[in-house]
Amino acid sequence: MKILTIQDISCIGQCSLTVALPILSMCGWETCILPSAVLSTHTAFPEFVCHDLTETMPDFTAHWKKENIKFDAFYTGYLGNEKQIAFVRDIFQELGTEQALTFVDPAMADNGKLYPAFDLHYAEAMKELCFQADVILPNLTEACLLTDTPYQEQYDSDFIDSILKKLKASGAKIIILTGIGYTPDTTGVMIAEEQQAIYYSHKKLKKGCHGTGDIYASVFTGAYLHSRNIYQAAKLAADFTLQCIENTVNDPSHWYGVNFETVLPSLANNLK
Repeated sequence: MKILTIQDISCIGQCSLTVALPILSMCGWETCILPSAVLSTHTAFPEFVCHDLTETMPDFTAHWKKENIKFDAFYTGYLGNEKQIAFVRDIFQELGTEQALTFVDPAMADNGKLYPAFDLHYAEAMKELCFQADVILPNLTEACLLTDTPYQEQYDSDFIDSILKKLKASGAKIIILTGIGYTPDTTGVMIAEEQQAIYYSHKKLKKGCHGTGDIYASVFTGAYLHSRNIYQAAKLAADFTLQCIENTVNDPSHWYGVNFETVLPSLANNLK
């Protein structure tokens, strides 16, 4: 199976493509990349250098079309602007095999706020990409933006159910809603497909780490393509992400990401 992942590459920082490429490869898939931008580090560093690749992306795909290259799956992460979102929608239609699956992580917001580079016009464009995808993996802030729902820091199961219903009504097929916790010491994921919704929770660590959303989405995608059911893939991704954070919390020098590389052998074992 050949999968194309489309997102930025932060040369230092353990996120986006530097996470997706090794994880999907560990899962056994031929992983191809289309960078949306190249950054010297991720954006949590005080300063960084960024080169936008919006105008380069069509040249790459034109070459692939000429070579008649097709992909069995697509997985998107951080996309830099509305033009890239529209371009990715075209890629899904033009470069996929007949049964190609699409996974979209609408990486645009967290903690009730859009990322500084984005506005509501971007969120509107992301809706179109998400609601044509086979699987979406939003956090709660992103799910609120996708459904025009005011964000709530405190919520209950009724609020989450209403979000899931709105996403389904808009066209979402499989929804993996991440970062959902009903108690201060737990977090988890809501897994929704058709009329069924299942919640998987685990302990919540006090320390947050940059890039964990990318790790989760990459593991879920890789595991789901192994013909695992949705719940198994979502659980495996959550457990692995927690394991990566636990592997990092006692290393104060590793503030910029999670030490996921040394945990990859356990992922390989679990996939067996």
